[in-house]
Amino acid sequence: MQESLYVTGIVLKQTPFGEYDRRVCLLTREKGKITAFARGARKPGNRLAAATNPFAFGSFRLYEGRNSYTISEAEIRNYFPELMTDYVGACYGMYFAEVADFYCRENNDEKEMMKLVYQSLRALCAPALPNELVRSIFELKAIVVNGEYPGVPEERKLEESTRYALKYIAESSVEKLYTFTVSDKVLAELSQIASEYRKRFMDRSFKSLEILKTLC
Repeated sequence: MQESLYVTGIVLKQTPFGEYDRRVCLLTREKGKITAFARGARKPGNRLAAATNPFAFGSFRLYEGRNSYTISEAEIRNYFPELMTDYVGACYGMYFAEVADFYCRENNDEKEMMKLVYQSLRALCAPALPNELVRSIFELKAIVVNGEYPGVPEERKLEESTRYALKYIAESSVEKLYTFTVSDKVLAELSQIASEYRKRFMDRSFKSLEILKTLC
């Protein structure tokens, strides 16, 4: 009998597989990024249908195969229902998931990236936080988590509040990231720096980001 494995994680993406199954990309606390299959998840009323949708966060019971895992049970703590009715917010969320998929690897310690994705999705659901601010914070912190952050561009003329925000993002815990708002000018500067750093350190295009550019 196969032994079961319990992981805490978030669904980054899912794709159809076969007639009724789903292939799921999970970012987990215990195993980093893994691929798992949900048998029959596309059948109407299947108990794994909602649990394998993007952004679903919770505990998953897995069986390990030769090259992948099979999901047998799931206990979801947050489905992020707000994003199901917010197309733009969902696009931001898919972008965050794409970045995590790009950065993360199996059997790596990806706890910080998993927390960053989760907290960033929560921030997208907070009406007081502009999506563009959430995106800028996410991009900068993702680069920090990956160990590539070059620091504040000292040679550039920036608002003092922008410098403070950059320092705060780099040094704060993920749980305390989304606790501030900024002026339009500071947001513009943060967005510009985040965009420049993303192009430098994430040398690839993201489909969801291209969609966002047509919406915002």
